Amino acid sequence: MPVTVLLVDDEPLVRAGLRAVLEAQPDIEVVGEAADGAAVIPLVRQLRPDVVAMDVRMPLMDGIEATRALLRSVDAPPKILVVTTFENDEYVYGALRAGADGFLLKRARPAEIVHAVRLVAEGQSLLFPASVRRLAAEYADGNRAARDVLDRARLTEREGEVLRLMARGLTNAEIAARLVVGTETVKSHVSAVLAKLGARDRTQAVIAAYESGFVTPG
Repeated sequence: MPVTVLLVDDEPLVRAGLRAVLEAQPDIEVVGEAADGAAVIPLVRQLRPDVVAMDVRMPLMDGIEATRALLRSVDAPPKILVVTTFENDEYVYGALRAGADGFLLKRARPAEIVHAVRLVAEGQSLLFPASVRRLAAEYADGNRAARDVLDRARLTEREGEVLRLMARGLTNAEIAARLVVGTETVKSHVSAVLAKLGARDRTQAVIAAYESGFVTPG
């Protein structure tokens, strides 16, 4: 089955460009478009896409609020890939904190766009980990709530190792090689980390790790 994508951007040329790039791939299908975040929830309920590629800055409802609304209102929500003009943007970090799974630059090359959609759909590693670290270094403000979540999680030593390697962007296979364990063992550790942190995916677990100070950007 192809990865299905909903495009959300107030610029028709951006949507057209993304559609052309994605639909050139045999394993990706664009199932719909919207010009504002306010249209996301009804379209997601109707089309059930695997991934929503959504502009972070839109006039009526921006990508941050649309992400919050989508995750709050839809059961089994799709992956959310924020599309942005500027990499080092507080809006981008705000969207990641709100629950987005990754971000994509509008100036990205076609191969990077395709890779981003596939990677977010698979959920097996962190998208652009170096960029996430830079955003966290600038905008993560280490709050008590995040520290409390990590304290209550009571991660084992091995789970803590896995979370730190996740923050560096390693895949399950790469973590397995680093720790000299099987891939299935790593998958079990990742699942335990997500469950203990109450995180829906790797990105949210890593953001929680930065926010709490468990992982230091840099």
